[in-house]
Amino acid sequence: MGPAVVKFGGELVETPERLDAVGKALAALAVASPLVVVHGGGREIDAELARRGVAKQAVDGLRITDAATLEAVVAVLGGTINTRLVAHLIGLGIKAVGLTGVDAALGRASRAASHVTAAGSQVDLGLVGEPEAAADLGLVAHLLAGGYVPVIASLGVSPDADVLNVNADTLAAHVAAGIGARELVLVGGTAGVLDSAGGTIPALTQDEAQVMMQDGTASAGMIAKLRAAMAARTRGVATVSIVDGRSAEAILERKGTRIA
Repeated sequence: MGPAVVKFGGELVETPERLDAVGKALAALAVASPLVVVHGGGREIDAELARRGVAKQAVDGLRITDAATLEAVVAVLGGTINTRLVAHLIGLGIKAVGLTGVDAALGRASRAASHVTAAGSQVDLGLVGEPEAAADLGLVAHLLAGGYVPVIASLGVSPDADVLNVNADTLAAHVAAGIGARELVLVGGTAGVLDSAGGTIPALTQDEAQVMMQDGTASAGMIAKLRAAMAARTRGVATVSIVDGRSAEAILERKGTRIA
């Protein structure tokens, strides 16, 4: 069976209860098939920025990253969250290995172009990377072949050896496509993609997802997930879901929205 890639934000592991729910789901998935985990930082990055006196900047769910912000991002993603999650998975009997996209340049990335909002405005994202399709994911494949579970923090590295912040949804889609994953699961803090009335949409075509991003129905954080989901489908990932990460059951049963 081909590998699955599961991505979740740091907010889903910031409390012992949430960490336990996510850990149990990942442990069950790792038994069923080869598994890669990609994670972001979310509110813990925001808290670290506040502690350092650095203002948070974001647009459409994408973090604007200057040099001071990048220092906080690296510390939280590559240090605090990655280590916490790997240790928890090891405690559950999973052979987890902590990585970032910098390791072996698996997240080799170019500086992201200016982001174009739904209104047509261009915004410079700063020290943010866009993963290159030609990046070498051999390390990930090697670890999977050895029965390990790579746990990847969403950082990248440029051809000039600059560390870059990479959106976790974007990196997960890149990894899934690059290793020929059978499935990408984007785990969030809501019950999938929600309509204007707050109900879960069971399935979306890419055209429908595009409309939601353009008409404002999709929230800022969901826009990044939808873009990543569409990119993964375009690059050949057969099954892409955006699911509720607030319980292990919801993750395991893929409760949320499937992107067709």
